[in-house]
Amino acid sequence: MNRAIRWAGFVVLLCGAVAGRAVAGLYGDPPDERHAWAVHDDNRPRPPVVTPGAAPGQPPSDAIVLFDGTSLDEWVSDKDGSPCPWRLVDGAMEVVKGKGYIRTKRAFGDCQLHIEWRAPDVIEGAGQGRGNSGVFLMGTYELQVLDSFQNDTYPDGMAGSIYAENPPLVNASRKPGEWQSYDIVFHQPRWENGKLVRPGSITVFQNGVLVQDHWLFEGVSTHRRRTQPKQHESKRPLKLQDHGNPVRFRNIWIREIPDYEGDFTSGPLPYRRPEAIAARRSATAEQVRRSADDLLKAGRKVEGMRRLFESLAYVAAQPSVEDALQLAAQYAAEVKALAADAIEARKDEILGVISDLEYLIRFNIAPGMKPTHDDLRAWAEERGLIKKK
Repeated sequence: MNRAIRWAGFVVLLCGAVAGRAVAGLYGDPPDERHAWAVHDDNRPRPPVVTPGAAPGQPPSDAIVLFDGTSLDEWVSDKDGSPCPWRLVDGAMEVVKGKGYIRTKRAFGDCQLHIEWRAPDVIEGAGQGRGNSGVFLMGTYELQVLDSFQNDTYPDGMAGSIYAENPPLVNASRKPGEWQSYDIVFHQPRWENGKLVRPGSITVFQNGVLVQDHWLFEGVSTHRRRTQPKQHESKRPLKLQDHGNPVRFRNIWIREIPDYEGDFTSGPLPYRRPEAIAARRSATAEQVRRSADDLLKAGRKVEGMRRLFESLAYVAAQPSVEDALQLAAQYAAEVKALAADAIEARKDEILGVISDLEYLIRFNIAPGMKPTHDDLRAWAEERGLIKKK
């Protein structure tokens, strides 16, 4: 940035924009070592747009469809990777007794999963022998599938249970032969240097009813015994179980979701790791500084100065602080020389700059701004722009 910036003759466009972004100024609590952005930060990236499914349970635009009723191509035999041995019937895939588990060709980690299933309408067997199957997240963590409508069994083995660990909050099962749905949010365990730093978790809605509320996995799924957590790959296939019953599945889709990138070693809340925070703050500071430079080069001096002020909230690098101090001092000298009618026309702008300077001082971002701030504020108070403290 040219430090010999001249202020004479510039045109103020307070509500202008760079790349479509209105200049908003400094606002909420600033970034810190645990937060990459300020509160209500207009520089924070917008979430991507996703188009919801046309009806409840239908895949949104960013989902990976694993089964749409027409093809078994996304699935293979878990035994040997050969083509899926289950049957395709009436828009569903049906377990074929003795053919074994199936798994997805693709591997997944943290995810949102929607899957619909139906126990046979002809009731055969009882307890665990009636409409039994299972959904294995990462091929490891089992959400039980079972005909649990008026069918008693051990609670940690009924529909909606985390098998051998946790019963569902309620029995939300429909009658046999009726389609049921699971909507699942799953996060895998996190390990560091061979040590578990965060258990895996799962939240499940069965037929729209909450049955697992952020359950933390105790181990890996097995039968009749408790297990310990076991470290594994960060992505593994989804599996469906052959338990000998002709359970059917349909409308299966999955969305990969980002991890928290959390540091769980220093407290209970999933704050992002300090190095991730620092990198995001640095990238945002650079982006805002580029915007400030573009505005200044375009002759939009006040907007450029205020954008430079914003950049300091992310990283108060010394060259940028020095530029900001110089620009602020030049601005104060320029507005103090204005005629009365020009002052009134630019009142909102002047008050906005004073507010920015107060922000930089209050949060110790650029304490060197205090002399310029105090001088400009006193001048504004004398002219009735601000009430005297």
